[in-house]
Amino acid sequence: MAIDKFTTITSTCIPLSIENVDTDQIIPARFLKATSRKGFGDNLFRDWRYNKEGKPVQDFVLNNPNYSGTVLVGGKNFGSGSSREHAAWAIYDYGFKVVVSSFFADIFKNNALNNGLLPVQVSEKFLSTLFSSIEKNPGAKVKIDLENQKITNLETGESENFEISAYKKQCLINGYDDIDFLISIKGKIEAFEKSR
Repeated sequence: MAIDKFTTITSTCIPLSIENVDTDQIIPARFLKATSRKGFGDNLFRDWRYNKEGKPVQDFVLNNPNYSGTVLVGGKNFGSGSSREHAAWAIYDYGFKVVVSSFFADIFKNNALNNGLLPVQVSEKFLSTLFSSIEKNPGAKVKIDLENQKITNLETGESENFEISAYKKQCLINGYDDIDFLISIKGKIEAFEKSR
């Protein structure tokens, strides 16, 4: 699966200030029947976005026209629960490129990176300030510089560095999944085989 190349993103944010968001809340189990990665964004946070009659819940943040952007800002412990890869698929398919939180479940973090979604882990203080900035100004923007591993709250000028494995960073910058990466170094692999 080819993914979008990622270098620097400057975007407004959608704030989901709920802690312990698990994968069943991100994409409920009843929507896991498809095998294609497409279409899962339609049911992202389904039970929070829509009532039992299928009508939008007006006070849920994804239904609030004041908020938009490719950056989802989540509360602490984002992506806990089951190991379903569909959670990352749903967030990416909806149009998010980045999820910011002060803590991610490890399996969700790996699934996100494998599917072109950048999880940016920040301090609780930075996260709190970012939520405050967005609350005061829904047009507040963040800048995520993957090459330098830095996130900046453009409302306050505050920045933090974030961690990412060198391999996953290279994959995101080049728009590679694991197979694309292997194809990109095919010549090196063949040269190594010949040297044996």
